[in-house]
Amino acid sequence: MKKTNFLSLALICMSALLLSFAKHPVLNELALNSAIPMADTKMKDVSGKSISLNEVKTEKGLLVIFSCNTCPYVRLSETRIKEFTDYCLQNKIGCVIVNSNEAERNEDDSFDEMVKYYAAQNLKCFYCVDEKSALANAFGAGRTPQCFLFNAKGLMYKGAIDDNVKDVNEVKEAYLKNALNALVKNELPKIQETKSIGCTIKRAE
Repeated sequence: MKKTNFLSLALICMSALLLSFAKHPVLNELALNSAIPMADTKMKDVSGKSISLNEVKTEKGLLVIFSCNTCPYVRLSETRIKEFTDYCLQNKIGCVIVNSNEAERNEDDSFDEMVKYYAAQNLKCFYCVDEKSALANAFGAGRTPQCFLFNAKGLMYKGAIDDNVKDVNEVKEAYLKNALNALVKNELPKIQETKSIGCTIKRAE
């Protein structure tokens, strides 16, 4: 009897574990030099149009920033996100901000709230809805903000904007800025990979 109960409990635990993995996929972050994942998948932009990463990228490259409306770390990074997305457009680098917070679509990360946030921040690049966090899963993105910069050959930088999300005046290593400058010069940055510090992407159950 005890053996039967133990086996039943083991099966229940295994089922729960498998269900957990199904709801919360193990993230394998995109490797350096990789091509752009899901490059032809259409996403809804705040303009109301649907665009793909292939349509946004240019001959020089593409910057993808996983972000949102409400994360405190995003809020602390807003001036930097604005600065570097504008820099991309000024230097003919494709740029898109992606909101993958599927679990909060009926709340502060709804499409309507994204439109308001985009206008309030005076952003100029694309800002798109990642339905079911599919793009975040393909990139292995887990945080906001989290950056992926591609040149014509593949992924050349991934990670944080810089080394001090809390205070822009205390930044010592401007990772994304350095990577963008290197891209403009057709070079690779000295630092190509860093750890993103931020809120977790809110995937749906």
